[in-house]
Amino acid sequence: MTGIFYGSTTGNTEDLANLIAQKLGVAAADVYNVANAGAGAVDAYNCLVLGASTWGAGELQDDWYGFLSSLKKKDLSGKSVALFGCGDSSSYPDTFCDAMGLIKEDLSATGCVFIGEMEAVGYAETDSMAFADGKVLGLIADDDEPNLTASRLDTWIEIIKR
Repeated sequence: MTGIFYGSTTGNTEDLANLIAQKLGVAAADVYNVANAGAGAVDAYNCLVLGASTWGAGELQDDWYGFLSSLKKKDLSGKSVALFGCGDSSSYPDTFCDAMGLIKEDLSATGCVFIGEMEAVGYAETDSMAFADGKVLGLIADDDEPNLTASRLDTWIEIIKR
């Protein structure tokens, strides 16, 4: 069973979370805004889809801090985690979608398995934490390339379904 957890300030990440839910067949009751959810909500799911936008100089969206602080203390062994993020590559190339990397870093010792990495083909070169070894950690919706989000989403959905 899949649970989607997101933080959203302007509504973009929320919209993307709901679109992901629709494409994965995840019920609305299994989509959580981390501002209103406790980390215990993840216990019911074997697959977690986590989404955040990046703010300031590569910081998490505000609602993630408390949720992630509790989540990283949990044993997530046996759970798969897929990441998605929203950002702006031209205005913030050095921190573009760093929130994805911050979440992965914080959860790396919890026993979860990260899924959904994609080839970084077609993305602007960046020093972001969302990129490693020629791959992107998950789905990125770039404000500068909205016309590419739908095809990237479809590719990512197929990867995480495997």
